Amino acid sequence: MLDIYVWFYTGVALVIIGSIATVIGPGVKDPIIRTLNTEIPAIGLSLIFLTYNSTIALLTYIAATVIITMILLRAIVRLEEVGAEL
Repeated sequence: MLDIYVWFYTGVALVIIGSIATVIGPGVKDPIIRTLNTEIPAIGLSLIFLTYNSTIALLTYIAATVIITMILLRAIVRLEEVGAEL
């Protein structure tokens, strides 16, 4: 039973820390760090769902990663079109 609580609270901590890192993320110049800042909450959310069902956790992680990647790529392309510094 302790194992379930460890995964749940680790997921909650990752979601909180990752959300803060994502808010601070636009100030970071390196796109790899921006991507990592958005992946941390996705992993935390997957750990939270892992306490309930492993299939839900896997689908959540895949969906969150795909959506975040599409948004970041679109933002990078827009910034390059405008000519802004990344």
